[in-house]
Amino acid sequence: MSTPFDLNNAPAYAHWRAAKWAAQPHQASDLVVPVADPRLLQKTELLALINKCSQVNMVIYQSAVTEADKNIPLRLGQQLGLHRLDGNWLADVDGISPIAVAEPSGDRPAFIPYTNRAIKWHTDGYYQPAQRLIRGMVLHCVRPASRGGETALLDHDMAYIAMRDANPDWVRALMAADAMTIPARLDDDGVARPEQTGPVFSVDPHTGVLHMRYTARTRSIVWKNDASTRAAVQFLTDFLASDSPCIFRLKLEPGMGLVCNNVLHDRAAFEDAPAQPRLLYRARYLDRVMAPEIYNKLASSA
Repeated sequence: MSTPFDLNNAPAYAHWRAAKWAAQPHQASDLVVPVADPRLLQKTELLALINKCSQVNMVIYQSAVTEADKNIPLRLGQQLGLHRLDGNWLADVDGISPIAVAEPSGDRPAFIPYTNRAIKWHTDGYYQPAQRLIRGMVLHCVRPASRGGETALLDHDMAYIAMRDANPDWVRALMAADAMTIPARLDDDGVARPEQTGPVFSVDPHTGVLHMRYTARTRSIVWKNDASTRAAVQFLTDFLASDSPCIFRLKLEPGMGLVCNNVLHDRAAFEDAPAQPRLLYRARYLDRVMAPEIYNKLASSA
């Protein structure tokens, strides 16, 4: 399949690049789609969410539904074509992860998402094997932090464009099968998760869409030791620290949530109000958000 991500296909890349820039939001509020109830979307709401995701790989929904109900991300995801829930080992038994400051006991406090510390830029599941890539995610806000906890978002397609425009050889380096290695995670019983090596940028052979696997962490990560990879990683570090107009920052409020095709994101450190601690529900999927053409096909056959 010939795609815009073939470094030898300049015309296809130029066409795709122009379409991506034309669809780019100007500010974070451009990502927001109001919905009455995310558990039961109206057709116009569903189409708005799908269309925005197809353009920029993410959308923010805003609703007045503020109760602590895990069915919100689950039912929303189902309507958007997200069915293969990735129930990682720190999620609850229903596959949903409550993102909050964890109690001191158990495994969660050892992992940054379950603390009030800042989280560096990453895509979810960067440590997972190729057969379990996290392609989609819903992050629903029940309660925000009393101070801090803002989220930054960047469509990974735009990171690819910035790098390819700067130096295509850097893209080639990060598409190598051995570009980034996450060492094994050990526990008292031995290897809890094996070492994972793979590319940063990859292209789905069935759909031709771009996937990104990345973390800005500097510990427990091994980059391929060659000049092009080192330069590419430094470019990404600098770009993510820049004031690029493609980077959007916002704070999710109660009833709001992020739906995305696993875009790059980070989280600022925060302070909790003891009586109303920060709580978000995260659902991660092996699926991407349904494409408009798939929705139209399903709607026409209904």
